Amino acid sequence: MASMVFSECSTSTTSRFFPMSLRKDAVVLLRRLSLPRHLGASNVPLSFRTLTVGASPQTSTPPSASVAIEARAEVIDGKYVAKQIRDEISAEVSRMKEAIGVVPGLAVILVGDRKDSATYVRNKKKACESVGINSLEVHLPADSKEEDVLKFISGFNDDPSVHGILVQLPLPSHMNEQSILNAVTIEKDVDGFHPLNIGRLAMRGREPLFVPCTPKGCIELLHRYGIGIKGKRAVVIGRSNIVGMPAALLLQREDATISIVHSRTQNPEEITREADIIIAAVGQANMVRGTWIKPGAVIIDVGINPVEDSKSSRGYKLVGDVCYEEACKVASAITPVPGGVGPMTIAMLLSNTLTSAKRAHNVQ
Repeated sequence: MASMVFSECSTSTTSRFFPMSLRKDAVVLLRRLSLPRHLGASNVPLSFRTLTVGASPQTSTPPSASVAIEARAEVIDGKYVAKQIRDEISAEVSRMKEAIGVVPGLAVILVGDRKDSATYVRNKKKACESVGINSLEVHLPADSKEEDVLKFISGFNDDPSVHGILVQLPLPSHMNEQSILNAVTIEKDVDGFHPLNIGRLAMRGREPLFVPCTPKGCIELLHRYGIGIKGKRAVVIGRSNIVGMPAALLLQREDATISIVHSRTQNPEEITREADIIIAAVGQANMVRGTWIKPGAVIIDVGINPVEDSKSSRGYKLVGDVCYEEACKVASAITPVPGGVGPMTIAMLLSNTLTSAKRAHNVQ
C-alpha cells in the first residue's frame, strides 16, 4: 500500500432531508438520470440530481414556505456500467465458442510480491472467469532476470490459445520496463501500451489495434451516459503514458478541444475552470476543489488515493483526485471513488481480449 496522505475535503453530508413541517406542502420532483446507451430503462438506477420544492397539486393554497434545494451531480456509476459490459462480453464469448470452438485467452505475468499487484492480478483472473475467458498466470520472484520475463512473453506471443498478454506493472527496479512491454507482440497488446498502438492513436486516419484500458473506460462512460464530447472543452489533469496522454488523444479523436494540466502548468485552477469535461488522473488526493470546476461540468475521476480515516476499521479510506463533496455541488455528473473508473478498467481489458480473439479468427 502506498503511503497515506491526509487530505481533508468537505465534511458536509451527502444526504439531505426535508423538515417534516414542509413535506405536506411540498412536492419533490426527482429527475431520472439520463438514460445511458445500451441500458434498459427498467434497469437504470435513479439519480437524485435536482430536487425542486413547490406547491402541492393537492392543495389550493400556496405553501407556507418555499425551499430551494441544492442541485447534486448525477453519479456516473462505473460499477453498474462495467457489469453491463461484462454481460455483453460473456454473451459474445459464448457465441464465439459455439460458432468456432475458440475461447479467448488472457495471459498475465506478475513479477515480485507486491500485495497491490497481486490483488489486481487476482481481480483480473476473477473477471476473466466471470465472462468465460481463459486466464493464464505466471508469477515470478522479484529477483528474476529480465530474460526470464522475456522468455515467457515470447512463449505467449507464439501460443495461438493466448489472445492477450498483460505484464503487471510496476516491475522490479532492475528491469527495463520499456524493453519488456515492447516485447509483447502488437497483436496481443491488450493493455494498449505498445508504441505502435500509441502512435496510431495519435495519428488522424490511423486506428490502433488496442486502446489503453483506463482511458478507454473513461470515454466509454461518457458514451454510455449520453454525454456529448464533440466541440466541448476538455481538460485532462495528468500526462502519464498510462492514462493522461492517451485520454487526451481519445478526447481529441472525439473532436473535443483539449488542454492538459500537469506539474509545470501555471494557474491550473483557471484552465480547469474552463472545462466542460474534466478527466483527473494525477494521483493526488482531493487536489481538484469545487472552485476549480465550472458549473455543469462533467468529471471523470481516475485517482484512487488512500487517506487517513480514524472512523474506518482499516484506518484509511479511498478518495479520488477530485474533492467529491465539493465537486458534486457544482458539476452536472461525476464518477465516485471507488466504484467509478476502476471497474471500467478491467471491463475494457476483457473487451480488448475478446476483440483480439475475434480478430485472430476473423469473427465479426
